[in-house]
Amino acid sequence: MSDWLVLTLAMAAACLVVLVVTLVRHRRAREDEDPTETPDVIEYMTMMIGVVYAIVLGLAIAGVWEARGGAQNQVQSEAQALHEISERVRVYPPDVRDRIRGDVDAYVHYVVTTEWKAMAEQGRVTPEGGRLLDRVRHDVTDYRPKSDFEAQAYQPLLDQVTAADTARSARAGSTGATMPGVVWFGLITGAVVTVGMIFALQIRRTARELILAGLFSALIAFLLFLIWDFDAPYSRGITASTEPFTALFPHLPG
Repeated sequence: MSDWLVLTLAMAAACLVVLVVTLVRHRRAREDEDPTETPDVIEYMTMMIGVVYAIVLGLAIAGVWEARGGAQNQVQSEAQALHEISERVRVYPPDVRDRIRGDVDAYVHYVVTTEWKAMAEQGRVTPEGGRLLDRVRHDVTDYRPKSDFEAQAYQPLLDQVTAADTARSARAGSTGATMPGVVWFGLITGAVVTVGMIFALQIRRTARELILAGLFSALIAFLLFLIWDFDAPYSRGITASTEPFTALFPHLPG
C-alpha cells in the first residue's frame, strides 16, 4: 500500500469519524439544548488547546525535516570525501592509484545498489559496506610515500578517509525513526483531545459546520502523516537520495 493511499484513507477516516460523532450527538441532544450558550471558559480552553497543539505539531515537523536534511548532508559529505580520495591519488604510482580507485568505486557501487535497499527495508547499514570501506582505508594507510610530492598528498588522503568513515557512521545512526514513541503518544493524544474539543462547543448539524469540522480533522491527519513520512529519512516518502554518489561517480552503473 502506497504512502499516499494511506494518507488519503487516514484523512477520509478522520473526516468520517467527526461527521458520524456530530450526527449521533445531534440526534441524541435534548430538544431544549441551546448551542449558543457555550460557557466562555470552554471556548477559551478550546482556543488554548488548539494553540498549544499547533506549536507541538510545528516543532515536530521542524524536527523531522531537520533530521531529513541532516541525513542528506551526511550522504553528500560521504560522497564528496570518496570523490576527493579518487582524485587525490592521481599523484601515486599507477598500480596503487588504480587499486584505490577500484576499491572506492566498488564501495560506492555497493552502497547505491545494495546497501541503500537494506537501509530502506531493514533500517540499518550492512557489514559488507563497512568491510569495503575498510579496504579503502587500508589501501591508503598501508602505502608508504616514495617522494615528497606523494608525502604531501598522504595526510589529506587520510583526512578524507576519516571524513568518509565519519559520514558513514552518521548515516548508520540515522537510518531508523527519529521520533521517540512517547512523542508519538503525545501527538496522537493531542490530536484526539483537539478534535474532541470541537464537540465541547456544541456544533450544530449545518453544512458549514460539518464541512469545517471535517476539514479540521483532515488537516490534523495530514500533518501527523507528514511527520510520520519524514520520520525515517531513508525509507519513507520524501527520502534522502543517492544522487550525490551518482553525480560524483557517473561512470558507475546505477
